[in-house]
Amino acid sequence: MTLVLGIETSCDETAAAVVDDASHVRSSVVESSIEQHRAFGGVVPELAGRAHVATIGPVVRRALVDAGLDHHDPAIAGIAVTSGPGLVGSLLVGLSAAKAFALAWNVPFVGVNHLEGHLFAPLLEHADLEWPILTLLVSGGHSLIVLQEAPGRHRVLGATIDDAAGEAYDKVARWLGLGYPGGPEIDRLAQEGTAGALKLPLSMAGDGYDFSFSGLKTAVVRATERHADVALADVAASFQAAVAEQLLRKLRGALEHFEVRGVALAGGVAANSALRAGVAALARDFGVECHLPTMAMCTDNAAMIAAAGLYRLAADGPSPLDLAANPNWQLASVS
Repeated sequence: MTLVLGIETSCDETAAAVVDDASHVRSSVVESSIEQHRAFGGVVPELAGRAHVATIGPVVRRALVDAGLDHHDPAIAGIAVTSGPGLVGSLLVGLSAAKAFALAWNVPFVGVNHLEGHLFAPLLEHADLEWPILTLLVSGGHSLIVLQEAPGRHRVLGATIDDAAGEAYDKVARWLGLGYPGGPEIDRLAQEGTAGALKLPLSMAGDGYDFSFSGLKTAVVRATERHADVALADVAASFQAAVAEQLLRKLRGALEHFEVRGVALAGGVAANSALRAGVAALARDFGVECHLPTMAMCTDNAAMIAAAGLYRLAADGPSPLDLAANPNWQLASVS
């Protein structure tokens, strides 16, 4: 049995996990620094980097202990680490730690694309899933529709041309005076409101699979300025419905065009209740399997990085130890 230690430090979560080549998660530890960022309404890169430096060692040790291993254990066959995209300072902490462990333990090291890690997350909870699948990957920095023919074989069909869905949630939440991160706050408030109470435009109505959320964010600002009497819960419900409508409309278009065996949701915004319900409904409509992640797999974690690393080590071999962080690494360039 091959075991890989995964390390993830692309943003504000310091994570480590041990995964085996049967896609079993032996351990997964996540330490978030989000409380340090709430007062600023977003992630402060310098604070995130310092938090990673302070927690990377203890987090890795906990992951090894939880998996029943120690740092000398010969069962660890490699180290996988997020090398992009993400905050460059945060990425460098994880990369430096992974290289040090690889050298000390004399095992191979591989840099993993963070977004490809999200694509491997369904395998950790549905090891027997059937291919191909369509994945809607939505997070604070990315919104993508990806056709996955098999593990590691994927094609980006559409992506956001401006703000990502999660970024739009955070900006609208800030405008409404809600807390950070904005997604859970708006989702919670939307349960009490009426979608459509605030009239918002239809975004990206044409053909194709690309998204745009910047105009929708601006529309919320302008509409609430004109209609200050609309209840906050109604604003949240109307905005959430508009985001879900665009994402699900584009996903429906892809399902109509590509023959797949399943549909998956991935990324931080995969925790959103409207989106989860909408993807499940689409899966029923098209008669395909639905792969909704658990809440633990929605957030950034190192188990998905380890799973992707297992594939990349087998397919491409190890990365050189002078591998640099790539904060703008696009999924479309990964093959």
